[in-house]
Amino acid sequence: MSIVKDMSLAESGLRKIEWVRSFMPALSSIEERFEREKPFKGLRVAVSVHLEAKTANLGLVLAKGGAEVHLTGCNPLSTQDDVAAAVASLGVDTYGIHGVTPEEYEELLVRTLECHPHLIVDDGGDLINLLGGKRADLADCLFGGCEETTTGIHRLKAREREGILPCAMMAVNDAKAKHYYDNKYGTGQSVWTAIMDTTNLIVAGKTVVVAGYGWCGKGVAMRAKGMGADVVVTEIDPFKALDATMNGFRVMPMDEAAKIGDIFVTVTGCKDVITPRHFAVMKDQAVLTNAGHFDCEVDVAALKKLAVQETLRRDNIMGYTLPDGRTLNVVGEGRLVNLAAGNGHPAEIMDMSFAVQALSLEWLLKHREELEKKLYVVPDEIDDEIGRVKLAAMGLKIDTLTEEQKEYLSGWKA
Repeated sequence: MSIVKDMSLAESGLRKIEWVRSFMPALSSIEERFEREKPFKGLRVAVSVHLEAKTANLGLVLAKGGAEVHLTGCNPLSTQDDVAAAVASLGVDTYGIHGVTPEEYEELLVRTLECHPHLIVDDGGDLINLLGGKRADLADCLFGGCEETTTGIHRLKAREREGILPCAMMAVNDAKAKHYYDNKYGTGQSVWTAIMDTTNLIVAGKTVVVAGYGWCGKGVAMRAKGMGADVVVTEIDPFKALDATMNGFRVMPMDEAAKIGDIFVTVTGCKDVITPRHFAVMKDQAVLTNAGHFDCEVDVAALKKLAVQETLRRDNIMGYTLPDGRTLNVVGEGRLVNLAAGNGHPAEIMDMSFAVQALSLEWLLKHREELEKKLYVVPDEIDDEIGRVKLAAMGLKIDTLTEEQKEYLSGWKA
């Protein structure tokens, strides 16, 4: 039985779902085949991804493929109550309420897993953390799953090294459709949409500090530059720092960047990126945001302890006034800003990412008997199929290699 805030909100959520479905052609083409073939008939699939309209669409596509789907969120602030009600009204078991406590959030995850899933879709590794730990009893039917995000992949690699992965997992985040397209262009747009809508401030002319220059950081920095910001990048990787420099960004340590930044965006997947020593030198009215999966990149707890006053400045913006009178503004509690304070990635972006999820689950099913408890890369044929479908949907065509060209590229005699 679903657990949602208010089923009367379903009508609003249904409109959101119908809207995004109009702009997700790759997933729609997969849905048509899944509905005919029913590849997941008799299987239970647990999905923990940000519970909004695009995720609801993925859940519905898997259900059309015959799966018994159990859907929940992966962040207490990213669940949209109307969407949760809507997908529950369509017959998918849904467990999600916006703004729950950490304890309530974990209980919703557990309720989702009580179906004893055969397959999972994870975002950040919370399902795997439970299934490979204190709720291993719920993993008795589990044979595979997919991981959506960079932070989750880090967790999976650590588990694989220690030999404690509870099942085979697909590194969906590392697929070409995900990191080239979703991480760069999806994060780049959705982060700034959320920041601008929430703060109602201009980006042009400001100094924007982007912590981390991976695929997500590249997108955030690129969009900030395009809107006229002076962009500073902080990094720990020398080659990523060089790449940022070659793209026209200033590079410096956070200790220096903290003094000059107007807007900060952390997107590292690590913790303690912005800490009390940085708060001590920041400008009055600096805006602090996080675009990494977990709320540990900006040390908001330490900032609260330093503050002499907390003020709700706008919806989703808390101002922390320090003893010297400066106020630092935290957006979305330091959680994933594009979802805690926005609607997440555009529908066309998640179309490709969720198409990878759907086809990767099918691949795991087809190879079930030969799978080991390790992390698998997404096969190129899945990536390339999705790329071709997306190009066709956009009315674009590309060249193809002739047999002679294939021979030339694969041989050495020429």
